[in-house]
Amino acid sequence: MKSMYVSLIAILFFTLSCNSNVTQKNIHKETFTPAQLETYETAYFASGCFWCVEAIFESVEGVKEVVSGYAGGKAATANYQMVSAGRTDHAEAVKVYYDSKVVSYETLVKVFFGSHDPTTLNRQGPDAGRQYRSAIFYKNAKEKKIVDDYIAQLKKDNVFSGDITTEVTKYTAFYDAEDYHQDYEARNPNNPYIRNVSIPRLKRFQKKFPELLKKNAH
Repeated sequence: MKSMYVSLIAILFFTLSCNSNVTQKNIHKETFTPAQLETYETAYFASGCFWCVEAIFESVEGVKEVVSGYAGGKAATANYQMVSAGRTDHAEAVKVYYDSKVVSYETLVKVFFGSHDPTTLNRQGPDAGRQYRSAIFYKNAKEKKIVDDYIAQLKKDNVFSGDITTEVTKYTAFYDAEDYHQDYEARNPNNPYIRNVSIPRLKRFQKKFPELLKKNAH
């Protein structure tokens, strides 16, 4: 009986964690060439499972593309097997391409803090480990000041009951995740983790910030 109980817990953990791979359905979305994407600004964030984070930023007006990947690690490369095993210290992260004429970096930082709990150290929802930490990878002094000032204001306003654990780190490199991770939430709406974790998290964000959403994201 004990072994059966342990097996059921293991199955539940697997299906409700950011580590499953299933057959994906096709989706229709605007696509951009590498040359087109180079005309936009980029920003880098990590706040738990990148499936969730990607979907949240994809819903924001002015965001053109979001890529799931890995950032902030010590190793010279990264892939899902290495990162999920904790061998590289990378975080599951996203690269956000955005039109700065439509949405500002300050707003993206607002989206970041408004869509996850930055007080849970190395954990977000059912996902635990350094790869699921809260982190912002700034590219320059201007971005760092924006982040530092925003965190200071959050603390002043007592927005969170616990201490903010978000790492604010200089951007060094970003490695795209494997193809099957891209647009995972949209391609796998019936995945147990997507149904029970990702979509509820997305809906909470959309309800909180309707003014930031694309028209088709409501």
